[in-house]
Amino acid sequence: MHTMSVDRLNTGHPGAKQELKGPGIDQKSLDISPQLITLISQQSSQQPLPEIHILADELLARYGRTIQAILFYGSCLRKGDNEGLLDLYLLVDNYRSAHRKRWPAFLNRLLPPNVYYLELPFKGRLVRAKYAVLSIKDFERGTSRRWFHSYLWARFAQPTGLVYVRDDQIAQQVQNALACSVITFITRVLPILPSRFCARDLWRKGLWLSYCSELRPEKLDSIFALFDANIKYYEQLTQTAITAVPFPVQVASGSYPTCYHVNIPARIRFFNRLAWTVRRPQGKLLSVLRLLKGMTTFQGGLDYILWKIEQHSGITVEVSPRLKRHPLLASGVLFWRLYRRGAFR
Repeated sequence: MHTMSVDRLNTGHPGAKQELKGPGIDQKSLDISPQLITLISQQSSQQPLPEIHILADELLARYGRTIQAILFYGSCLRKGDNEGLLDLYLLVDNYRSAHRKRWPAFLNRLLPPNVYYLELPFKGRLVRAKYAVLSIKDFERGTSRRWFHSYLWARFAQPTGLVYVRDDQIAQQVQNALACSVITFITRVLPILPSRFCARDLWRKGLWLSYCSELRPEKLDSIFALFDANIKYYEQLTQTAITAVPFPVQVASGSYPTCYHVNIPARIRFFNRLAWTVRRPQGKLLSVLRLLKGMTTFQGGLDYILWKIEQHSGITVEVSPRLKRHPLLASGVLFWRLYRRGAFR
């Protein structure tokens, strides 16, 4: 894994700077087991869709040495689907060198990440992707327990492909951050659960809470399907990460699937419920601000949002060509109409 060529590995972001930050510790002080790193490394190095390498080569040509890593995540990764919009994250050394202009760099620092659209020809058709630009420093911070909102640590607790890394040191940083996101996710969700729980309870509840903390059109069944699509991996992930959480957790003997018992004081459970209550309106506000910002960077962003919502919720909204010429105004009208029709939960 070296410099400018895409390494063929065997292959959501901290929010705005005004976000609330909860008490916690960073990656270096977490007890990340070698088994957890190995499990995440094996999962993240699975062979990706061949289209991903074409996109990665183009992004490396555009951004050059500022790219430290390229991550692949989302529904296309889970399903092995190349017909949808591929989701990529570009981890960069800093925003100024990535954008070369002050205004987009400022917006990315203020409310990361900036999101862009990319399409390329591949075997007689177009491959489409959206990619988010995030500094590796913000990525590490947003996946740690120091960060309050779930935008990053809930996204990257899920399976993620590591398409490119600049060198072995960056690979270790990324894998540590992915492991941290899992530990953070479990730590934030455990106090919501009953004393006895299994991996299914943990991930279904946590994914539902995190999706409710953004403007997401997905229905409950599709959220629960995230766990069901990769049960074995999530079971293993829970077993290897559970020892790093700051609560006494015991394995319930004789249970299948594996169940756990945790003893968490009522005071911690109360403040944890309060935190999730705060995350919901905070995250929805930040989602609106990110989407408004994305109108300035995402070619065809309005059409993409309409398509995405229709795919997930079945709700369609017509926007006139005249209104489309004014993206910011159109986005405000669109979100109000969609909200009234129940597209967001």
